Amino acid sequence: MAPAFTSLLPAAAATASRLPSAAAAGAASTFVRLPHHPTGWAGASVAAPRTAARRRAPGVAYATAATEKSIYDYTVKDIDGKDVPLKKFKNKVLLVVNVASQCGLTTANYTELSHIYEKYKTQGFEILAFPCNQFGAQEPGSNTQIKQFACTRFKAEFPIFDKVDVNGSNTAPIYKFLKSSAGGFLGDLVKWNFEKFLVDKNGKVIERYPPTTSPFQIEKDIQKLLAA
Repeated sequence: MAPAFTSLLPAAAATASRLPSAAAAGAASTFVRLPHHPTGWAGASVAAPRTAARRRAPGVAYATAATEKSIYDYTVKDIDGKDVPLKKFKNKVLLVVNVASQCGLTTANYTELSHIYEKYKTQGFEILAFPCNQFGAQEPGSNTQIKQFACTRFKAEFPIFDKVDVNGSNTAPIYKFLKSSAGGFLGDLVKWNFEKFLVDKNGKVIERYPPTTSPFQIEKDIQKLLAA
């Protein structure tokens, strides 16, 4: 893991522990986008005015620097190295997740992701999983090993793609798009394994959730987009 991320993690954990509880916030999946902070952290602004913390409405794309692009403009490689134009997922609700096999969040996230996928896959829902080894080197295996781990241990049936970088100079184009469409507490940086981006049927990013938000907490947002 790059030194820059190491220096941020204690502060990130400390700030995360001070975030409002689900009961206090009214929705555990709420992720408030705060103004960009010169240091990269906007934790001091958690107690933002009520208007700033208002829940974003599913069905509205909150693009910032993504202009008119959608997720359908990108082609990625799957876990077997084959090109996959993301336009094949047109008119579907997508949850894009950077995954890892050796993280403390792995078991809970893979289990819940598989459950939600099984529940909604026939209703126009897809999960796009992108392995990434940038956080604690917790996805060190080959694509073959990653595929076997996810599909054997967790019975994952959703698409798993080629291992990518989600931060830094080698950031995959799809992640440049996702991050430019939805800022976070560390600006555009993906903070850790299992950060999640919810994409509507038009290919636009609707919401971004921190790694500690479980897939089950996102279920109501998924339902709303599927019904739209």
